[in-house]
Amino acid sequence: MIEDENTVANDAAELREETAAAAPEVAEHDETAKLRAELAESKAAVLYAHAEAQNVRRRAEKETADAKAYASTNFARDLLSVADNLSRGLEAIPAELRADEKMKGLVAGLEATGRELEAVFQRHGIKKMVAIGEKLDPNFHQAMFELPSDQAPGTVVQEMQAGYMIKDRLLRPALVGVAKAG
Repeated sequence: MIEDENTVANDAAELREETAAAAPEVAEHDETAKLRAELAESKAAVLYAHAEAQNVRRRAEKETADAKAYASTNFARDLLSVADNLSRGLEAIPAELRADEKMKGLVAGLEATGRELEAVFQRHGIKKMVAIGEKLDPNFHQAMFELPSDQAPGTVVQEMQAGYMIKDRLLRPALVGVAKAG
């Protein structure tokens, strides 16, 4: 059957060639059809190339915007340990030393440094996350242990280390203790 189809196609092509020799308008029509097909193919290729160029440009613009927005991520992550140490240092000062007139200036200076560090974080889109009382979310919290609690199971009841976001991305997860079931 395939041989019959091939024979018919070959016969049709031969007949067309013979007719085209006698009628130049058939040859002209064939040439025009061929040129139209090539033109359509070229138009499609140009549209594809144009679309690809637009996609590359958009991708480059997004990568540039992300690079600008998150360029300070590593530096910010390093500064978080400074903020943690400053907070731990302030928390470690006993109440009697805070009341001592000789220490008040030191404590006030450390507290002012902490506030300034927080202000710098805010200016650069770095925000401390609230974890206590929230439902454990593995995207933002890292559960370190479970505690018996009157809170619903899976609720954050203790924060060992604060979590931070930079703009809309996680900078550091909060290290938390979670309410135990039962």
